[in-house]
Amino acid sequence: MKIHSLSSLPIHLATRTVHAGEHLPYPGGTPVVSPIHPSVGYTFPDSHDLDAVLGNQQPGFVYSTRYHNPTIHAFETAVANLEGGEAAYAFSSGMAAIHMALLAAGVRAGSHVVAAADVYGATFSLLDQLFTELGITVHWVNILNLDEVRAALTSHAPTVLFAETISNPLLKVANLPELATLAHANGALFLVDNTFCSPYLCTPLQHGVDMVIHSATKYLSGHGDVMAGVVVSNAALHEKMYALNKLVGSSLGPFEAWLALRGLKTLALRMRQQCENALTLAAWLKSHPKITHVHYSYLPEHPQHALARTLTGGRGGGGVLSFTLSGAGRTPAGREQVFAFMDALQLIQPATTLGDLYTLVLYPAIASHRGLTPEQRHALGIGDDLVRLSLGIEDAADLQADLEQALTAL
Repeated sequence: MKIHSLSSLPIHLATRTVHAGEHLPYPGGTPVVSPIHPSVGYTFPDSHDLDAVLGNQQPGFVYSTRYHNPTIHAFETAVANLEGGEAAYAFSSGMAAIHMALLAAGVRAGSHVVAAADVYGATFSLLDQLFTELGITVHWVNILNLDEVRAALTSHAPTVLFAETISNPLLKVANLPELATLAHANGALFLVDNTFCSPYLCTPLQHGVDMVIHSATKYLSGHGDVMAGVVVSNAALHEKMYALNKLVGSSLGPFEAWLALRGLKTLALRMRQQCENALTLAAWLKSHPKITHVHYSYLPEHPQHALARTLTGGRGGGGVLSFTLSGAGRTPAGREQVFAFMDALQLIQPATTLGDLYTLVLYPAIASHRGLTPEQRHALGIGDDLVRLSLGIEDAADLQADLEQALTAL
């Protein structure tokens, strides 16, 4: 996808976040900011044109929830541009995007899926519960162990390999080029949730990934005021999602698309500050006496530190880190200690999301990974003492002071 008015220039990502999706052709003058088009239906003076659009023989808009909308198209154009894909398809949520991507990739009853075991909790439940009930066999692997991944791919001939660029909430970094090679050698499509990185840090399609998925609720929109999901792929897979969504109807609304496109414009500015804040606080937390371990890929001691720097081009390790509280082990008293810590925070807000302007704290055991049993969580390394922190754009000194007073209060 190209930026229509700037296509002849070498444009950096920070510039494309501002201009991508805008300046699309309109009759008469072109608006500087894409307008909201709330109309559900569209009319044509010639029924042959209507027939051609309905038959997907020419572009156009006829019915928003199934045949697209100009505002949604602007947002999709922008995301496809930033990820370097042929096309993008927007959905009503990140989970809807994951579900539709898997279906478009060909996952059906009788299919096999190989997936990273420590994916986001709702993704785990989607595969482990709903898809399993529908006759799909899921094979969970340690995505960092390439031999284990290779063995699963070779043994089961899966339709899909699924992973996250940076995992939620343990911040493991997937070796995208190696995994893409393994997937394709065994006839599988490689699907990657790139939410934690955003295209500011990593563009997985450049590493051989087939479909890139975002919960656009998070960094792409960035202001905590819209729910959305988006999948970037080649044109053929986009057409499959288009056909499927006409039946499923999990479309993004035009108002939400407009908010997401507006938020996208500051992605580079926000991510730059969030990455800086995350690294500053990760370095401080790891030496705090009440913290036993910090997970953040840009800390030199992180097992995938070198890989993280390569995949992100040195731009940052993302805006999310996690840490374990000393003494908050697998006991009711330990859980109460985490609650006391979260309740003592004054500036940092407890919320079940991430990627906002605000710094947010979350307890995976009761939120993102609540759908897993305690045994499943602990097998993955997600203990009752683990806390996730999503850094916003505030001053790091103020955030550090808030964390210090909350830790002192324990």
